[in-house]
Amino acid sequence: MSKKLWQPSLIEKRNSNLFVFENYISEKLNKKFNRNYKKLLNWSIKNSPEFWARFWDFSEIKGTKSKKKFKRSKTFYKNLFLPGSKLNFGENLLSKNNQEKAITFISENGFREERSWRQLNLNTSKILKFFKKINIKKGDRVAAYMPNTIQTVEAFIATTSLGCIWSSCGPDFGSKGVIERFSQINPKVLFITDQYFYNGKQIDVLKRLPEILKSIPSIKNVVISNYPGKKFIKNRDKLKKINLFKWNSLMQINSKKINFEKFDFETELAILYSSGTTGKPKCICHRSGGVLIQHKKEHQLHCNIKENDNVFYFTTCGWMMWNWLVSSLASKASIVLFDGSPMFKSSDLLLKIAQREKITLFGISAKYLDALRKFKPKLKYKYKLNKLRTICSTGSPLSEESFRYVYKHIKKNVHLSSISGGTDIVSCFVLGNSYQAVNIGEIQNKGLALDVDVFSDAGKSLKNIKGELVCKNPFPSMPLKFWNDKNDIKFKKAYFNRFKNIWHHGDYAEIKKNGGFIIHGRSDTTLNPGGVRLGTAEIYSEVEKFKEINESIVVGQSWDNDVRIVLFVVMSKNFSLSTELLNKIKLQIKKNASPRHVPSKIIVVKDIPRTKSGKIVELAVKSKIEGSQIKNIEALANPEALEQFSNLKELSS
Repeated sequence: MSKKLWQPSLIEKRNSNLFVFENYISEKLNKKFNRNYKKLLNWSIKNSPEFWARFWDFSEIKGTKSKKKFKRSKTFYKNLFLPGSKLNFGENLLSKNNQEKAITFISENGFREERSWRQLNLNTSKILKFFKKINIKKGDRVAAYMPNTIQTVEAFIATTSLGCIWSSCGPDFGSKGVIERFSQINPKVLFITDQYFYNGKQIDVLKRLPEILKSIPSIKNVVISNYPGKKFIKNRDKLKKINLFKWNSLMQINSKKINFEKFDFETELAILYSSGTTGKPKCICHRSGGVLIQHKKEHQLHCNIKENDNVFYFTTCGWMMWNWLVSSLASKASIVLFDGSPMFKSSDLLLKIAQREKITLFGISAKYLDALRKFKPKLKYKYKLNKLRTICSTGSPLSEESFRYVYKHIKKNVHLSSISGGTDIVSCFVLGNSYQAVNIGEIQNKGLALDVDVFSDAGKSLKNIKGELVCKNPFPSMPLKFWNDKNDIKFKKAYFNRFKNIWHHGDYAEIKKNGGFIIHGRSDTTLNPGGVRLGTAEIYSEVEKFKEINESIVVGQSWDNDVRIVLFVVMSKNFSLSTELLNKIKLQIKKNASPRHVPSKIIVVKDIPRTKSGKIVELAVKSKIEGSQIKNIEALANPEALEQFSNLKELSS
């Protein structure tokens, strides 16, 4: 039986945006839902075009809405919502123009600055004027190699306001990783920071600029931004045939009120990148209208974001959650940006910020919660967090231990919303809502108007059985295309090869009878000992219970015409892997997962390789231990960690 950790009260339900929307639909269509999420969900799926058209009006999207709700196509991803509608993405993000706070920036060393809505509008206008001066037009690509600062948000809003295509990498990417991504899209402008800081260490970014420009000849204009609160690092290199500008010089431009041009609903918005751990990163091109309407739906109806809320998500500019966070501005909420290490000098640094900034939605990764639980096992509501209504967790499956930790140590009355989607859709397939209970270990339900299901290999729907996460109906935030992908060959292979005209997402998942979801890991990292498919998340959730283990990674090794499970562990400080502990780990996995989940080998390593967004890379480790070539080491934040997995004696017998 599922164990309820939190149940919204009647007052909380009635005060939610979801309830306001339910009443709105009830009045318009004479339907009754009685605060029943399942009823509302079923209606939204069966009447998907109607739902999106009604939500446009409800959420007051700025633009011209077409009378036509849907243009049908036999090809899944060519179905169009609200065809002929026009809007400007940037205009929708600049949802206010007054002296209230729009953005707050905080660095790891405590530097803080605010930007009002009025100043945000003005600065966007200045960058727009600069773009026009250097002859940047609709459809041109604008690249950013920037930290999570206000300047980055301003450059993004200006880019989208002109109908240009945004693409960003955080400065934690090395120059090769940046070149590999941006060289595929030929940007004309590059925004770059002079430096950034992580865990007290200063990193000079400008010294990477000559190599980047040499490898990407399309870049003719470079804007250098000074890291907030720090002395400017001067560019020491002479750059030929490049127009070099300082951010401060852009801010000296005289500008007027922005005249927003309306663009087609399908206009390209941004290019995001797949992690690239199995090959060259794919350039996923997203559409303006689809992303805007999907984000507003998730923010308002699923995360209950309201005007003047303070929304925080720990992210870098290279992760899709940055785009998701910035879009909160369209709901008239204020956003809080943090740049640096989330545990600099204090493991609960982000919670301190949440209290001080009166955060209403606190977004973190499952990995962060797990680390916090181990560093602060007895936090015991140290922070009051009076304004906090929602905690969001994503990036990887959230363990049952972390679910419990939130309610036992962070806040009792809070909506813990585990969410899951991806860069592919720059949004979520499954997430929380304000009507249902939070059950331990489960994501609450599928998103409104998304016919998400779990399929067997034969394409049959499964309940309480693990299988492939799919979406059976089209949705507005489907990616428009992959860049440089003639005839959509790579695109179709990525999402539509497995099941005919059904979106195959690549997650190994399970639907419970109550509608809750459990994500068991990525499909391509599932384990197959004896031909039985097992999810990695079930092993991680047991290993995470041991204070002696700091973190772990589990892979399947091809062995003796079968697959055996190998668990690598990083020990916590002052602990070692004794025979007693090893047996305890195996026994717990056997008892709480199954005998099949028990690893054949448990091996201690010093570090675990991960992507820039913090996701561990099972496939890269599997390739390393089996002697296969790692195709794209530049995608990793710590590629040196892979070397530990070469020629391990423990794996030769």
